Amino acid sequence: MEVRQPRYSKEEFSKRGQQIYETQVRSQVEEGNRGKIVAIDIETGAFEVSDTAIAATDKLYERYPNAQPWVIRIGHRALYRFGSQSLKKPL
Repeated sequence: MEVRQPRYSKEEFSKRGQQIYETQVRSQVEEGNRGKIVAIDIETGAFEVSDTAIAATDKLYERYPNAQPWVIRIGHRALYRFGSQSLKKPL
């Protein structure tokens, strides 16, 4: 199994991923896919949509073995949310 290494800093990785999503991918995937995951290769702009981050990334790697995938949940600002609203006590 090949070990993949990031080729960009975290900041550059995030900047490229967000820019590609907003300018090229969002309009193609948003309708009918809210809540699904999109994995985007930040070098080629290629992307895959699936129900999980692993499935989307695996599909992207099948097409582009050297991809640098950036993932986001469609219709949300981030892939995951930390914390739990259900733990808050009602007023």
